[in-house]
Amino acid sequence: MNPATTTVTAAALGLGTAVGVILIVAACRRTAAVSPSARGAGLVRAIHGLVGNRRALVRLTVAAGAGLLAGVVTGWVVGAVLASAAVWFLPRLVGPDRTHARRVARIEAIASWTEMLRDVLSAAAGLEQAILATAPLAPAAIRGEVATLAARLESGQRLAPALRALASELDDPTADLVLAALVLAAEHQARQLGDLLGSLATTARGQAAMRMRVETGRARTRTSVRVIVATTLAFAAAVVLANRAYLDVYNTATGQIVLLLIGGLFAAGFAWLSRIATSGRPTRVLALNAPDAAGTPDGDEPIAGGGERL
Repeated sequence: MNPATTTVTAAALGLGTAVGVILIVAACRRTAAVSPSARGAGLVRAIHGLVGNRRALVRLTVAAGAGLLAGVVTGWVVGAVLASAAVWFLPRLVGPDRTHARRVARIEAIASWTEMLRDVLSAAAGLEQAILATAPLAPAAIRGEVATLAARLESGQRLAPALRALASELDDPTADLVLAALVLAAEHQARQLGDLLGSLATTARGQAAMRMRVETGRARTRTSVRVIVATTLAFAAAVVLANRAYLDVYNTATGQIVLLLIGGLFAAGFAWLSRIATSGRPTRVLALNAPDAAGTPDGDEPIAGGGERL
């Protein structure tokens, strides 16, 4: 086997390894919050969801191409793996915090929908009728979930379990507070629900404003992280392209193992920087998961974030 064929074969093997690692890590991250008994099926669903997502496929293709290119240029299997992993994970580190933006948009949408319910309820409409009336007008960030809630109600599902299922889908502490009030109203005929919803809407908008202030404070940290990551990667690329003789020590099997360890250390450092630069996931204060929505029997509903079951 000539050296060119050996290099291409090594690059292909590295590419396959990188794609496998990316699929496994992405699937595990999606199923981290699932109960142990459901993780096996959740892993399969996550992999199928990843394959069916066009955006994920594009990212996977780009990562695979980068790994193949790195393997051909360097002749290192580990180089192909590290390049693929970098192209897959680094955009989340150096790019904007889209997760935070989605959370803030969802909180504001919950506040707007809560105000809609309050206004409709003030016209002497029932709670279920108010939900059905506001579903087509719900803000875009939660319109799909609210439309699903309306469809459940129209199909004959009871209001309280449908609201618990909505809480599970929204998966947000602010939504928990609003939906807890609605569940209590559905099960115990709470009075002055309109005033309570107005107060909750004000609280939700306050939380959205607070998170925006926190994100503004993190902007300087994110800029520092981008500079560190860009400088590190630029130096590594310059050494690979301009001074290959300096890296000949990594051409052996032992050198590949050492390179893998070094890459793992850099990956751990970048992951630590990512945790500093991004906002953490808020802890839910209530768990309103319906038994039929969570796939658990009565009395065994999972409690999110150590919260209180309602």
